[in-house]
Amino acid sequence: MSSGYHTGWKVPAEHREDPAYRAAGRRMDFAQAVYERRAALGWTTAELARRAGLPEADIESIEESGVDPTLELIERLATAMDAGAHIDPRTSPEFRFEDSAA
Repeated sequence: MSSGYHTGWKVPAEHREDPAYRAAGRRMDFAQAVYERRAALGWTTAELARRAGLPEADIESIEESGVDPTLELIERLATAMDAGAHIDPRTSPEFRFEDSAA
């Protein structure tokens, strides 16, 4: 019988370095960054899609961690959200959008 809720996953080091695991992490970080920036702007997925010239289903898929963050897609979204993109694999999350410098 369990004495409490599961509070965290312990991922073996060899799994953290697996390319599929790293790719999933990048997709999740990208999804979170897009969602957080869109929400901070007060936009719906439809509004971001319109501004980025993408189908709304693509934005929804991005925010569900279903899309790999290509350079072209990052640039397109950053431009639409008037933001810079910061990627640093030494940090967690590895990816975020930042306000453009004035």
